[in-house]
Amino acid sequence: MSTVEASVEVAVPITTAYNQWTQFESFPQFMDGVEEVRQLDDVRNHWVVKVGGVRREFDTEVTEQRPDERISWMTVGGEVRQAGNVRFERMDEAHTRVTVHLEWEPEGLAEKTGSAVGLDTRRVKADAERFKDFIESRTTETGAWRGEVGPGAKGSSEGYDPM
Repeated sequence: MSTVEASVEVAVPITTAYNQWTQFESFPQFMDGVEEVRQLDDVRNHWVVKVGGVRREFDTEVTEQRPDERISWMTVGGEVRQAGNVRFERMDEAHTRVTVHLEWEPEGLAEKTGSAVGLDTRRVKADAERFKDFIESRTTETGAWRGEVGPGAKGSSEGYDPM
């Protein structure tokens, strides 16, 4: 397994940063190589990515979601094996640190070589910077899902706004 971590400070309140990250279908707007994310239900998403000329599809499941704190996921099917989380840390009323932690299994010589020379780390850092540009240029989220997922979670979709 390869492990990647990247942090970025965004000039928006923690709730705005968190709410935007719950809008998985917006990921292609700031994640390089992500062609589509389709939300299947409150916890499952179908991804289509193209990295290094190779197109892959896979499904993820949110395993833990705590508003304004963290979102964790893992793959549950398809051509990619990964798990990770994104954490949100309030810096002050108008700034949030967003930290992405990803563990993945490189497949084939190209992915293993790319991981060995840090291409995966650079890509995640660049995606974090594009998230910063995306949310700061908007100043507001494109939607929000404030439900919780995980042990003891309410599991509510109250407040869900698909727009």
